[in-house]
Amino acid sequence: MDIRVGLGYDVHRLVEGRELWLGGIKIGHTMGLLGHSDADVLIHAICDALLGAANMRDIGYHFPDTSADTLNVDSKILLRKTVELIATKGYRVGNIDATVCAERPKINPHVPAMKACLAEVIGTDEDNISIKATTTERLGFTGREEGISAYAVALVAR
Repeated sequence: MDIRVGLGYDVHRLVEGRELWLGGIKIGHTMGLLGHSDADVLIHAICDALLGAANMRDIGYHFPDTSADTLNVDSKILLRKTVELIATKGYRVGNIDATVCAERPKINPHVPAMKACLAEVIGTDEDNISIKATTTERLGFTGREEGISAYAVALVAR
């Protein structure tokens, strides 16, 4: 069995007038993330981790922010396409471990819904997806609530 691991990272600026999408679900908040797509930092980090594990470059290469096809796209579509892309090389998702860094809103109450959503999109068991939340203790851009970042590690196998 061939197994590989990949690391993904993403960050988006928080702005007024946008919906906040994290882990494929809409979260009520006074601000949302700015981006070409729905700016779901968690899904974007997961996509990069999966693509990296399969040695298939990154999310920007496959879904550029200059393309009309990805303008305002639901990131769940990008994740589904990423799983299909790694499958072209014979890989399937083993597990995902991710961390969302945000001061507000509190992420932990939304983790079960995010896990259920991501598991459905990926076609795996919820037990294969770990989502954690942390703050930066009010330090840096995250601490000032200027943005949200996410890290993900993914294991793929063929």
